[in-house]
Amino acid sequence: MRQSKLFTKTQKDAPKDEISVNAQMLARAGFTDKLMAGVYTYLPLGFRALKKIENIIREEMENAGGQEILMPSLQPKENWTVTGRWETMDDLYKVTDKSGKEFALGPTHEEIIVPLAKKFISSYKDLPLYLFQIQNKFRMELRAKSGLLRGREFLMKDLYSFHKDEADLNEYYEKMKGAYRNIFEKAGVGGITYITFASGGSFSKYSHEFQTVTSAGEDTIYLCESCRVAVNKEMRDEQDSCPVCGNKNLTEKRSIEVGNIFNLKTKFSDAFGLSYKDENGKERPVLMGCYGIGLGRLLGAIVEVHHDAKGMVWPEKVAPYLAHLINIADSSNVADNLYDELSAIGVEVLYDDRGNKSPGEKFADSDLLGMPNRVVISDKTIEAGKYEIKKRSEKEVKLISRDELLNMFKKK
Repeated sequence: MRQSKLFTKTQKDAPKDEISVNAQMLARAGFTDKLMAGVYTYLPLGFRALKKIENIIREEMENAGGQEILMPSLQPKENWTVTGRWETMDDLYKVTDKSGKEFALGPTHEEIIVPLAKKFISSYKDLPLYLFQIQNKFRMELRAKSGLLRGREFLMKDLYSFHKDEADLNEYYEKMKGAYRNIFEKAGVGGITYITFASGGSFSKYSHEFQTVTSAGEDTIYLCESCRVAVNKEMRDEQDSCPVCGNKNLTEKRSIEVGNIFNLKTKFSDAFGLSYKDENGKERPVLMGCYGIGLGRLLGAIVEVHHDAKGMVWPEKVAPYLAHLINIADSSNVADNLYDELSAIGVEVLYDDRGNKSPGEKFADSDLLGMPNRVVISDKTIEAGKYEIKKRSEKEVKLISRDELLNMFKKK
């Protein structure tokens, strides 16, 4: 992508109405645009990062046997009345058409997927079944003030699993813990994201959150350093020790919830009469689990964790572009040729070919945008027959040959 053609431009100052680092930096860098509190447009660079996260999640869900579907956001009131949540869910957006018919804007999809699954599940031979989607959700969030971390409209992956017995459900639940660890590792926050015990509510003794530790977090967790698990603040009074080893010396940390998983058992199956016939022809209820990740929330958490005073520092697997090529030479021929060569071998390159910006402005923009690798073409490097390479996460600048440069990116 030639930066001279890029839809957006960087801004010198952060929006005055944004207080979180993720909102400020993403806006300044032209990754997102705020339409209103809790509602954002993903601009080209932000959308590319979001799609990288989406692809990581999709790969792990498919590896775990998930089949992808897409369900409607507009949902009939009747389904929510069946579960009793039409009146009890206080962050549910409700809309009414001219005929007086009422609908919900979906904050979650249990009320839709269970009646859907009922059309196709009748026998033990139909189980287990794993369905997921990546789709917009809506929640009446009155405290939408943390950028992408707390939205009113947001993109979410939700997978629903259907099982014939508790043993099968528990086995898959553990499998999804591993899938989530893989996702957060690939997204660059694995080392500081902890599985956190939370109340299971009416479903089970525990549910589990995945919490990324950062001083910018809105949540409080209590971490067992030896087991690398945590307890969230809401259940601290009833669970004052590590649920794994019993350690009472837990460390208080601030964190961002980036995912959660629930054992639903038969709560929604019972409501809609979702059952199956076992090997003996006996009717039995289907057990369920659900597993969610907010994609925008994860993107915002990555920015909160990976930034410095100059801008964002993207992990390679979620960066919009792997390389930021900057031309500050009098001629653009060498830079143009390198851009073509890198593109030809499949390297995603943002090429700063802007002729109306000084070297200082280009370097400042590069630091703000935060691509993992910066390659500079200057009259000095051309004369030396070398290319200047610098990782965004490091201070060291290297001069390397064309072959070294191409080989380095081929390995990536």
